[in-house]
Amino acid sequence: MIQDGEREASIDIDGTRTFGETIDFGRTAKEYGRHRAGFPDAFFEELIRLGVLNPGLAALDIGTGTGTVARGMALAGAQVRALDPAPHLIEQARALDAEAGVTVDYTVGAAEKLGFDAAAFDLVTAGQCWHWFDRPKAAAECHRVLKPGGHLVIAHFDWIPVDGNVVAATEALIRRYNPAWTMHGGTGLYPRWTVDMTQAGFDGLRSFSFDLPVRYTHEDWRGRIQASAGVRASLDEETCRKFDVELAGILAEDYPDDPLDIPHRCWALIGRKV
Repeated sequence: MIQDGEREASIDIDGTRTFGETIDFGRTAKEYGRHRAGFPDAFFEELIRLGVLNPGLAALDIGTGTGTVARGMALAGAQVRALDPAPHLIEQARALDAEAGVTVDYTVGAAEKLGFDAAAFDLVTAGQCWHWFDRPKAAAECHRVLKPGGHLVIAHFDWIPVDGNVVAATEALIRRYNPAWTMHGGTGLYPRWTVDMTQAGFDGLRSFSFDLPVRYTHEDWRGRIQASAGVRASLDEETCRKFDVELAGILAEDYPDDPLDIPHRCWALIGRKV
């Protein structure tokens, strides 16, 4: 039986849903909270510059995970609610919020059935999660709960594999241990999300992107990979242990610099409700 927080699908990097594999981020909540890099300050600064994020506005973050986007909006002065289907991730989000000195109102729930009143929010965000949803249903729900003139922001902050770099080597190892994993080879760009927004009735679409390195120690990179859909969220404990031992060996032999600068791309799509 599929529990809260599980997804019975693997997702191709272009957003295609391939059913049959159960992915449960609740199994990796601690690694997720400790090792996954949140959205960078520059992401929130750009939303502020564009007039999308302002102090006092009512914001909703869907698929919040450990609250990286929700927390960033709260730090910018927004009144934030957030939801995720995985209670264990929400526990991590609350702990991280306490460290940051902010408060977010979390709810266990699904993006396809938000459970909030119509026209309740000025801003809805979806960070690093849109590919997990039934996208037409989620887009329609986002449109419903937004006030006229409100914005939907779909955003990603992805590592970028390049031939010979540590990301490409890591992805190859994941595929060897988990052939069902299909999220390799990404560009960090998601043009299909523009169709989702347009069909749901959003207009004035605009996007931005920028690249920057994220510094990971060997230990943190191993933890980051454990917290991915292709490893601890999908594989059994013993397989994860063997994977980690082999990844540690690859890092020590082929990528001895510690810490490592891991290339990342931040990309966001913004749509406005008429």
